[in-house]
Amino acid sequence: MMKEFVGFLKQYGVIGLAIAVIIGGKFNELLKSVVDGLLMPIVGALTPSGDWRQLAVAIGPVNIQVGLILGSMVDFIIVAGVVFVIAKKVLREEEVAKR
Repeated sequence: MMKEFVGFLKQYGVIGLAIAVIIGGKFNELLKSVVDGLLMPIVGALTPSGDWRQLAVAIGPVNIQVGLILGSMVDFIIVAGVVFVIAKKVLREEEVAKR
């Protein structure tokens, strides 16, 4: 039974997937710290009010957190851009290695 389980793990690449998930999680933490600690303070300094993530719009009894939504969008765009550049570089290196 144990040999069958190990064979399953090897055949379907479960170990590699687990490693990729762990590395991906840590990479996400790294990117988030760069965005939150380096890039967003620069964006905050360039905006007139400074603390734009606290921006809210009240429509009657409803308080819409516009700044929180915009901040998440900016974070996503920055992280997606960094991941795109890294993936493009890695894929280009794989193409060169195949030749």
